[in-house]
Amino acid sequence: MNPSTSPALAAAPVPSVPWWRVPHMWLVVGGPLTVVVASLITAFIAVKNADPVLDKAVFERDREAALALEGQAKAEALIKLQPAHQARNHAASPVVPQER
Repeated sequence: MNPSTSPALAAAPVPSVPWWRVPHMWLVVGGPLTVVVASLITAFIAVKNADPVLDKAVFERDREAALALEGQAKAEALIKLQPAHQARNHAASPVVPQER
């Protein structure tokens, strides 16, 4: 007699388990579900904190002002850094610069 067809095994039904209690189901569904939730959170953050559209005329005006200030700052920095430039050049070359 085959043990799989015995009346004792046929009489004992396997208890059914709800789908949410099966661990393998969470392995299959958990990864994609996490990705979907993360993408929805990312989309919400992106829509809520969208960058404003800039006016081109205002942008050009501010850019020109920044470039003018940057030019002044470079000129002032060059004057302030002159001794450092002389020291660096003196260390790199054997010629000592003359004092002015």
